[in-house]
Amino acid sequence: MGKIGKAIKALWWIARKPVLLNRVLTDKDSWQTYVAKNLGLPVGLPVITMDQLVKAGSVSLGPMTFLDGGSLPTDIMLLAGLTDEMKDCSYFEIGTWRGESVSTIAPRAKSCHTLCLTDDQMRTRGMHEKTIEAHGMFSRELNNVTQLRGDSRSFDFASLGKKFDLVFIDGDHHYDFILSDTRNVFEHLVHENSVVVWHDYGYQPDQVRFEVMAAILDGVGAGRAENVYHVAHTKCAIFTGKNYISRPAEFPVVPEEYYTLELSRKKL
Repeated sequence: MGKIGKAIKALWWIARKPVLLNRVLTDKDSWQTYVAKNLGLPVGLPVITMDQLVKAGSVSLGPMTFLDGGSLPTDIMLLAGLTDEMKDCSYFEIGTWRGESVSTIAPRAKSCHTLCLTDDQMRTRGMHEKTIEAHGMFSRELNNVTQLRGDSRSFDFASLGKKFDLVFIDGDHHYDFILSDTRNVFEHLVHENSVVVWHDYGYQPDQVRFEVMAAILDGVGAGRAENVYHVAHTKCAIFTGKNYISRPAEFPVVPEEYYTLELSRKKL
């Protein structure tokens, strides 16, 4: 196939699945250059250890499917540990997906709210019907979980009339979406002691996703940026309004701690 043929085929696929355009427009090296030039962090966010945030000990997690788009066990461990540290925690999550994260949080929290696209909005993005069907499958029957539907860029957060102790931003991971989600969260959903966690700051715990990092820091603004960290061994960034003992990002990572897992399998 010649170059013209390939271009026509690419345009045909983008017309069928507009979400593919984001992949064309995303350039990792450009975002790393942007972060280095404008935010002064060429390698990544300063890194803090899990033990500065949550108490030591084992945490029961689940349900977890370990399928594409889910969180690492250490990501969920972080959220669960943070919730355990908060009395009568109120939790808000952007990006429900299968509901694995909030299903671990719900037994620990007083109330949980999740926000994800409507079925029609997901169809417009070219998502498969089975993907749409799986949204919220683990959380839709939980009594203390309120499942909200809508595009987070246009959703009226102010109408909730409520502040939250812990907010997890895990929606669309492109710059414009994360920037909007971050600004909305800090404008409408947080109080002075709130903790905000962003998922997929890294492709992996030792591989920074610089587009996400740029959106986070641009979204929180200069006054809060110094309190944004990467939590070691997770794909998460966190804002707590507190100062922690951190180290500069450095890759490859030489681990200073490790985790153990005990898994059980259950049929749906």
